[in-house]
Amino acid sequence: MKLVKPSIEFMDMNSMGLELIEKAGRTCYKSEDKIGEGTDKIFVKKIMDRGHNAMLEFGWMCYKVICNRGVTHEIVRHRLFSFAQESTRYCNYKGGVSFIIPHWSKNIFEGINEGKCLVVCAEKEQIWLDHKLYCEQVYQQMIDLGQTPQDARDNLPIATKTEIVMAGNYREWMHFFEQRLPGAAHPQMREISHMIHKDAIERVPVLFNK
Repeated sequence: MKLVKPSIEFMDMNSMGLELIEKAGRTCYKSEDKIGEGTDKIFVKKIMDRGHNAMLEFGWMCYKVICNRGVTHEIVRHRLFSFAQESTRYCNYKGGVSFIIPHWSKNIFEGINEGKCLVVCAEKEQIWLDHKLYCEQVYQQMIDLGQTPQDARDNLPIATKTEIVMAGNYREWMHFFEQRLPGAAHPQMREISHMIHKDAIERVPVLFNK
C-alpha cells in the first residue's frame, strides 16, 4: 500500500490563447486594424468587463490531477471539459493499491509498518488506515482467486488514488473556479482547485487573478 498527497501537473495550453481571443473577438466589431503588441490583454479585459465571455472559449488549458475517486466524481460533472481517467477496469493493482491522504490528517504518513503508522497517529487516522489495509487485502485476494480487475475493483474505496487529465476552455475554467474554490465546496475538491488556480494565475493573470 502507498499513501500519496493530491497534486496537479500542468500539461498544455494553446500558444495563442489571448491573441486568438482578441482576433476572434475583434471580428465581431470589425476592429482587426487595432491589433498590436500588447493589445490582447487590454482587449480581453474590456470584453470581460462587458460580460462578453463567449470569446474566452478560444483559449484553453490542460491539467493532470492526482486525487481520490470521490474528487473525480465531482470533476466530471463539469461536462464541458474533456477527460481521460485512469481505469480501474484495466489497471491491475496487484502490486499494491495507492490511496490519497485525507485532508483532515494532521500527520503525513511516511510509511507503514505492519499496519501501523511510522509517525504518531490520532485514533481516527489509525482507523482510516486499518480500513484501507483491509480493502487492499480483499482486492489482492480476489485477484489471486482469478477475479478480473474490473470485478475486483468493487472492493476499492473512494480514497483510492486516481489520475485524471482535464482540458477545457478559459470560460469553463472560470466557471470551475467559481464553483470549486468557495468554502461550500468539498475540502479535497477545494485543495485541488486552489492548486490549479494558483498555476492558472501565473500563466494567464488577466483572466484568473481575481
